[in-house]
Amino acid sequence: MKRFARTLLLGAVSAAYAGSAVAASNELNIYNWSDYIAESTIPGFQKATGVKVRYDVYDSNEILQAKMLTGKSGYDIVVPSNTFLAKQIQANLYLPLDKSKLPNYKDLDPELMKLMTKFDPGNKFAVPYFWGINTIGINTDRATKALGGKLPANQWDMLFKPEHAAKLKSCGVSMLDSPAEVFPIVLHYMGKDPASKSEADYRAAADLLKSIRPHVTRFSSSGYINELSGGSLCLVLGYGGDINIARTRAVEVKSGVKVQALVPKEGVGIWIDSMVIPKDAKNADNAYKFINYSLDAKVAAANANAVTYAPGSLPARKFIDKANLANPSIFPSKEVMAKSFVMLPMDPKIQRLTTRLWQEFKTRK
Repeated sequence: MKRFARTLLLGAVSAAYAGSAVAASNELNIYNWSDYIAESTIPGFQKATGVKVRYDVYDSNEILQAKMLTGKSGYDIVVPSNTFLAKQIQANLYLPLDKSKLPNYKDLDPELMKLMTKFDPGNKFAVPYFWGINTIGINTDRATKALGGKLPANQWDMLFKPEHAAKLKSCGVSMLDSPAEVFPIVLHYMGKDPASKSEADYRAAADLLKSIRPHVTRFSSSGYINELSGGSLCLVLGYGGDINIARTRAVEVKSGVKVQALVPKEGVGIWIDSMVIPKDAKNADNAYKFINYSLDAKVAAANANAVTYAPGSLPARKFIDKANLANPSIFPSKEVMAKSFVMLPMDPKIQRLTTRLWQEFKTRK
C-alpha cells in the first residue's frame, strides 16, 4: 500500500504489443506501488531471464482501480491491496493462476494464504507480495516536546483527540489520502466494527475526523516519507514500512531527525498487497517468471530489507535483517495482532458514502 509517485523505465520496451497473452516475448510491464522494491530486483531479473521490464508506479488503490476498470491497462502485473482485490476479482479483471508455473509458490506462509481466502477464495488469482500495517509515525523529539514531554497512553489519541492534534499542528500532521485506508482505522478507534455496513457509523467517524480537520496540514499517501525524514512533519497516519523508510533516510543523511513507527497496543489495520496478472496481459508467461523470481527467498528478503515490509515467503525470513525481524512495526507481536483487524473490502454503497464524506472532510477548514 504506499509511496512517492514517479515512473521508472527499466530497459527499452517496445510501444507495440502483438500476439496472445501467453505469446513468447522478451517484455514485461509492471505497475506497482512506489518505493516498493529493492534496487537490485529488476536488474537481477532482467539478467537472469533476458526479459526487459517497464516498471511504473502509483501511490493509491484508487489510482490503480481506475486504471484497471478502464480496460487495456497495458500491464502484465499489478499489485492491489486486499481491500480492493475482492471486487476486482469479481469484476473478472485477472487471470486465474497457473501454479505449475510458480515452483516457489510452495514457500508462501500458509497462515497468510488462509487469510487471503477472505479476498481470493481458493487462492485462485493472487500471490501475496507484502503485508503490513496502517499506523502512526512520529518525529520523536518534536512530537514529544509539543505534547509536553509525554505521549498519551493510547497513542492514537495524538491524532484523533483535537486537544493533542492541535499541539502537533505547528510541526506538521499528515494523513493518508484514502478514505478506504482511514475510515476503518477511525471506526476501530471508536470501538466500532472496522468493516461496518452501517451508514450511521461512517457518519459518526466523519464527525470525529471533522473535529481534527483544522489540525491536519497534509494529505499524502507517499510524499510524507521525505517530509517526515526531513523534519517538516511530526505526526503521520501512514504505512508502517514507509515510516521505517523515512527513519532510514533520516539516518542515512545524518539529519538528526529521529523517526519512529509506533504500534499502538490498541491495535492497527492489517493489509496484504498481492501480485495478480490482468486478464488482457500481453506477456503472461513473463509475468509468471517475475512472480516466481520475486518469491525466491533471497530476492524476497532483499525486497523486504529495502522497503521494511513483511514478505509472503516464509524461507525469506532466514535472510531478513535481524533488526527488521525484531521490529514490531514490520512483524507485530501476537498481543498487538490479537487487537488488530484485517482491512476488509467495502461494499459499493459504503464506498460511495465514504468517498463523499472524505471530500467533505478534506475541503472543511
